[in-house]
Amino acid sequence: MTTQELPSAVRDIAAGYAFTGPALELGAVLLDGAAYPGAQVRIPLGVLNRHGLVAGATGTGKTKTLQLMAEQLSAQGVPVFLADVKGDVSGISAPGAANDRVKARAGEVGQEWQGQGFPTEFYALGGLGNGIPLRATVTSFGPLLLAKVLELNETQESSLGLIFHFADKNGLELYDLKDLSAVISFLTSPEGKEQLKGIGGLSSATAGVILRSLTVLENEGAGAFFGEPEFDTAELLRTAPDGRGVVSVLELPAVQDRPRLFSTFLMWLLADLYQELPEVGDLDRPKLVFFFDEAHLLFKGASKGFLEAITQTVRLIRSKAVGIFFVTQTPKDVPADVLAQLGNRVQHALRAFTPDDAKALKATVSTFPRSTYDLTEVLTQLGTGEAVVTVLSEKGAPTPVAATRLRAPQSLMGPVEEGVLRAAVDASPLTARYRDAIDRESAYEKLAARPEPAPSAAQPEPVPEPQPVPAPKPAEEGGGLLGSLLSNPMLKSFARSAGTQLGREISRSLFGTSRRRR
Repeated sequence: MTTQELPSAVRDIAAGYAFTGPALELGAVLLDGAAYPGAQVRIPLGVLNRHGLVAGATGTGKTKTLQLMAEQLSAQGVPVFLADVKGDVSGISAPGAANDRVKARAGEVGQEWQGQGFPTEFYALGGLGNGIPLRATVTSFGPLLLAKVLELNETQESSLGLIFHFADKNGLELYDLKDLSAVISFLTSPEGKEQLKGIGGLSSATAGVILRSLTVLENEGAGAFFGEPEFDTAELLRTAPDGRGVVSVLELPAVQDRPRLFSTFLMWLLADLYQELPEVGDLDRPKLVFFFDEAHLLFKGASKGFLEAITQTVRLIRSKAVGIFFVTQTPKDVPADVLAQLGNRVQHALRAFTPDDAKALKATVSTFPRSTYDLTEVLTQLGTGEAVVTVLSEKGAPTPVAATRLRAPQSLMGPVEEGVLRAAVDASPLTARYRDAIDRESAYEKLAARPEPAPSAAQPEPVPEPQPVPAPKPAEEGGGLLGSLLSNPMLKSFARSAGTQLGREISRSLFGTSRRRR
């Protein structure tokens, strides 16, 4: 069917997606249950840094949509990050298998389908699962993000910020959870309380809450995530030797019962990328597209300061050529200030079984531009692998709303075998760099090695026995009084300590994450 033979409504929609530059091919316009392969729905590569939303009820095909988009991004040289919550995205590394359903879908949407795998790296939080271990130091994670993981209230979050400030000022490196516990314990001791007088105090009750939360986190196995070697987020920007973008898949099934940890970790990755990448403005294609799965977990119970930091990061990171797609069930899971920045929408079916479902459906419809569709009806009748789409055109204007039958992914729609995944991890050049945890001297060791506090006035110091006064050394051997001072072990220790304090306080970003030198 030629363009002129298309129904006028379909022709009008198709005209809104007739971009001249490189684009992702999503599928064909859907009207009254029929797909029109002559009317293709697409997203220009150049607007992907304007962010997006992929939403829909469970089982409507959101994961396959992510896979479809990731494949095409990789094929066009754009690196991709995917969080694999359910463990079924690993198939992107292997060619898909042709079957009747795939052939039928390809024919319906005008797709030339051919099975193909894409260059993939597999990661796992702290090595919990199959994948290259991803770790972050506590100090680079920062107080805002850690407070979110620990489920602290705003008062406790403020106290945690004070603890980080003290550690930064005093050269106490917070690499893992035992370092942070050691600093908290020190600050609640008489010696530590004295040092905090000038900048505020730390109540024993608040310290106790934070310590208990740290203990729970460590007992859940999450302590393996905090430590060294710390992951360098620049690894996410790599391309394969053939020029295709590397797809970084974070395997999360092993930490599904700790959703707050993995959602907050994803935000740490974005915050770190924001710190490290230079400003480049709008490019013809992004440097990285980041799919933020289970996005509602990030916003649930978040403090006002945390939400403000998310909003500002999302707003500013687009000028660094990073695109973010939040993946969740309904747009109402995302705060309005963040939702307003998501210019590209792929909305899968919604169900309206309850009054709350009906309210969510109404709210979703209100987020779309006006269209010829009755979206309230269409969104409840879409099948699996179908979605309502609107994106930004190359000029930055919203495209017409298009009900779309989506293309089939070319890679394996399901997980690869565990042995295949492990072999891929073992063969990765990154495995040797990140596999084995290291434990350098940090706050825990420094505080454990500090001298005992001086005895109180109630306990008089023992009178030392008189020591013979050493004869002065000749000038050519000792350097006189100056030489004696410089050879004094206590003075040497002080000088070393003072030297390490210069520039020791860490500059922190919007989320309180540290600015690290690569």
